[in-house]
Amino acid sequence: MAQASSRSVAVAIPSRRAFLQASVATTGALLLGFRLPLAGAVSPKGGDPFAPNAFIRIDRQGVVTLIMPQVEMGQGVYTAIAMILAEELDAQWEQVRLEAAPPSDKLYGNPTFGIQATGNSNSIRAFWMPLRKAGASTRAILVEAAARRWKVDAGTCRAENSEVIHAASGRKLAYAVLIDDASRIAPPKDPPLKAPADFKLIGKPLKRLDTPDKVNGKVIYGIDVMPPGVKFATLAACPVFGGKVGHVNDTKAKQVPGVHQVLVLDDFVAVVGDHMWAAKQGLAALDISWDEGPNAKVNSAAVWQQIRAASEKPGAVAKTAGDAAKALGEGDRLDAAYEMPFLAHATMEPMNCTAHVRADACEVWVGIQVLPRAQAIAAKVTGLPLEKVTVHNLLIGGGFGRRLEVDMVEKAVRIAKQVDGPVKVIWSREEDIQHDIYRPVYRDLLSASVANGRIAGWTHRITGSSIMARWFPAGFQKGIDIDAVDSGADMPYDIPNLRVEYTRDEPPAVPTGFWRGVGPNNNVFAIESFIDELAKKAGKDPVTFRRDMLGKSPRLRAAVDLAASKAGWGSTLPARRGRGIAAQTAFGSFIATVIEVEVDDHGEVSLKRIVSAVDTGIVVNPDTVMAQLQGGLIFGLTAALYGEITIDKGRVQQSNYRMLRIDQVPNIEVHLIKSGEAPGGIGETGTTAAPPALGNAIYAATGVRLRRLPVDRVALAVSKSA
Repeated sequence: MAQASSRSVAVAIPSRRAFLQASVATTGALLLGFRLPLAGAVSPKGGDPFAPNAFIRIDRQGVVTLIMPQVEMGQGVYTAIAMILAEELDAQWEQVRLEAAPPSDKLYGNPTFGIQATGNSNSIRAFWMPLRKAGASTRAILVEAAARRWKVDAGTCRAENSEVIHAASGRKLAYAVLIDDASRIAPPKDPPLKAPADFKLIGKPLKRLDTPDKVNGKVIYGIDVMPPGVKFATLAACPVFGGKVGHVNDTKAKQVPGVHQVLVLDDFVAVVGDHMWAAKQGLAALDISWDEGPNAKVNSAAVWQQIRAASEKPGAVAKTAGDAAKALGEGDRLDAAYEMPFLAHATMEPMNCTAHVRADACEVWVGIQVLPRAQAIAAKVTGLPLEKVTVHNLLIGGGFGRRLEVDMVEKAVRIAKQVDGPVKVIWSREEDIQHDIYRPVYRDLLSASVANGRIAGWTHRITGSSIMARWFPAGFQKGIDIDAVDSGADMPYDIPNLRVEYTRDEPPAVPTGFWRGVGPNNNVFAIESFIDELAKKAGKDPVTFRRDMLGKSPRLRAAVDLAASKAGWGSTLPARRGRGIAAQTAFGSFIATVIEVEVDDHGEVSLKRIVSAVDTGIVVNPDTVMAQLQGGLIFGLTAALYGEITIDKGRVQQSNYRMLRIDQVPNIEVHLIKSGEAPGGIGETGTTAAPPALGNAIYAATGVRLRRLPVDRVALAVSKSA
């Protein structure tokens, strides 16, 4: 097999709007799509390529171009989705090319959401069957085309490596020579799919297609876009949430070499220059006074006072079984409250967007998780028809839910309306941290009773912001935010009497949005920490306690067994050293994680070992699954140890973000459990697993139970005698 470096990933920037092409869709209807130039791809000669559906195009040189419905932001979907399509198509892997899909909810809408969006760890989950059927349908058409040419029954032919083979006669025909005949054949309604035993690509640790160009610097992220004549801009918004621009003295800024314009808009100020340094220096030279508005007195204490009061009120019922209230009164009861802070995203690639607004058109270059929404907001700002707005979708240097928002596109287009030519708008790290759309604060109230070594009754009230109500109203119905209660209402444990509620509470002024696993990382932390507390009350080992209540979830129980075994659960550890476990069913995957820590006398936590066992169904690419779990665990541990956004006088107090460093992270062991089930999600699961496993390990090491994040080192330091 050729090395991945010989492959081209479609991240080149098209210089102009490509022509519309019509092709036969799987449904028999016409579809419209944009053909974008592909670096290294062979242009078709002598006619249009064969495009039987929205996801596949085959040209006359045999190049198979796979149109990616999802965006690549480091999670590996470019390679994994290509593997799924190529597997069912029986395409020659070396001939596969990738191309980012244009904005189209109709053609490329995520089957789960109904809109073209990448998130919720569901790229593979959502497109597993649609993409397999697209590949299988195309393969069936090509096989039928060859069979008709040979005048044989299609059942006597097979496809392999972009060829159709008639075994009896030894004849072969390449896909490339069959495309004209195939284009005249109606696709099968329900094409036969391969059995997992026949997979040749799926399940193999193939090298990622996007890695070589990321290493050698050829790849184009949003921040790398350089249209001819581009200028650079950076901006400052009022440091107080919802504040406006008061007065601006730009005399000194205009004296900075390279500064072209100072733009004073209603809610922010931008400086446009020849390069980023000129724009940055010009912004620093501005003398700005702000109209802080009504939120100048908002602070963290007020936010927590409000949410704690709200959490004491009954919420909408998300799930109920048995009689939880009665069961709570009959066993040994425990009550607890867990709290999670605001968090920023701090994506590796700074927030950015390049825009060019003309009288009759708008062009946008951006890495974003919701391409049609970027197109829609640009059309709204410019007043142009949707079809006059072109959005170029680029690789993303870290999404984590931040790029499910379009605020950067909106501001960039507003700036571009006043600039002659294209302008690249880049947020500084400080501006990004202080004007993010934050992971909400959450408060979880839990009560449970233990009888005969098991949980008899359970109540869980989740209180926090409803992101769904703003972002996707269909996900907020009858007072329930389906994301906020995710993993809370879907308990894996055998609990006969339970009640799960949701109370919506919107923090004053602070904008909230998705973060890497919002509902599950909140609920899994609360639930799995509480399960450990209940195990102690029951006098049982935390692993044994969990196993005994996982009868209805054998896949999770198997993960618990494997993680505990691999981590050496139960073996003796030195003083102030401990292991903690967390089990979860989230995003369709079943994961158990064991973390081993050491806590010094000053309360500093040192990570010693991390072991995770996962059943994520059929694994498309094992390397990707392991990498995503490892990265997610580091992301979640960083948040648990250091992550917090605090507010004072209406302002975010933090201006940067601390990450775990390489010397702080031990080897992370990931053990994959073989499964024949449909694939689960993996991009956010490590993030949700890390905080409770860490908290449980800290408790085992110190005897101090932390119910609030980030880790309180002062509380741990005073526990030296524990």
